Amino acid sequence: MRLLVVTQYFWPETFIINDLVKCLVRNGHEVTILTGKPNYPDGKIHEGYEQSGIKHEVFDDAVDVIRVPLRPRAEGGGKNLILNYLSFVFSGLFYFPRLVKKRKFDVIFVFAPSPIVAAIPAVLLKILYRKHLVIWVQDLWPDSLSATGFVRNPLLLKIVGWLVRGIYAFANTLLIQSNAFRTPMLNYTSNEKIIYYPNSIDTTPIISRDDAPLPCELLEVLENNVCVVFAGNIGKAQAVDTIVEAALLLRDLPTLKLVIVGSGSMLEWMQQQKSEHKLDNLVFAGRFPMSMMPKIYSHASALLVTLKNEEIFSFTIPSKVQAYLAAGKPIIAALNGEGARVVAEAKAGLICPAENAPLLAQTIRNLYAMPSSERAKMGAAGKAYFSEYFEMNQQAKRLIEIIESRLTRT
Repeated sequence: MRLLVVTQYFWPETFIINDLVKCLVRNGHEVTILTGKPNYPDGKIHEGYEQSGIKHEVFDDAVDVIRVPLRPRAEGGGKNLILNYLSFVFSGLFYFPRLVKKRKFDVIFVFAPSPIVAAIPAVLLKILYRKHLVIWVQDLWPDSLSATGFVRNPLLLKIVGWLVRGIYAFANTLLIQSNAFRTPMLNYTSNEKIIYYPNSIDTTPIISRDDAPLPCELLEVLENNVCVVFAGNIGKAQAVDTIVEAALLLRDLPTLKLVIVGSGSMLEWMQQQKSEHKLDNLVFAGRFPMSMMPKIYSHASALLVTLKNEEIFSFTIPSKVQAYLAAGKPIIAALNGEGARVVAEAKAGLICPAENAPLLAQTIRNLYAMPSSERAKMGAAGKAYFSEYFEMNQQAKRLIEIIESRLTRT
């Protein structure tokens, strides 16, 4: 099958779409990428790229990547993010039709994390070339905008709702990364368009030229303590203040460490709290490339995922849940809804409600007191569950099966 993939984010930015494309190519499919200039997460155009002009390159020795001009997101903030989103939309509308005019493709596939407006150029391509349009919905708009406080104006939220309804109207197939997305999305589209297609992780071994060992200081912490590792974005949505409060309640356990791996808008605040409260059990490891994360996970006693206590977040399965399951380590899930359901169904760890620091601290104590054999049993159960439901090579095959079955209807 020939897929034209429209995505605002692509390698060297680290998103799930990169590995999915690799799996599709390994399975014999032809993929062309339409994307922007990489600038995530630091907000600056990556080295080797220029903000202006069209750039053609090849990804993984097999995938044509076509990049259009894009305003970088800079240091974040509402204005910069909106301009970043709109720049991709306008560049896509202007350039994509002429860039694919002589290319043959069977389906248009949109990877749609926030913002959903990145699908607008794909809608134009669908109209011009009369191809099946698949949108893989990663975030619920406009619900997430109001839940995070990014947009508070009721009229503006209603306008965004109309926009979402319009985008969904042009889609032939809407893939959802969480079953819980279905009910809120029915406010904007019909049920027959929606198919559950979860996020997945590619566990194919990656041979890296830079197979650097972990820093000695971090390795010493991981090997000589019971370490609960939190990895990924350190932001408000992750309710990291709950982690800090839990650390305060766990100071009596000298060999327990909460290891924070990653970066984000709340990192500086967490570091200030560590200093102010003398939290020796809170360790900041910094940011690492994805290729090194399995090494860190392998030395962890457990892996921590947290989210805010907002209804919108109960609908989603954080992508780190799949990564944690694949690592074969027990999971501490301080969240509600679909993510907690997956961990419970997999028997892969311990669960407590979102944003409840005392219960999170007690849950960590319970894991700390467990025999290592019990922790290993949970990790193994999680890995088996991952292999059955989230392994990417199998999911790539299922994606093609879904699309082929839908093509017969259009």
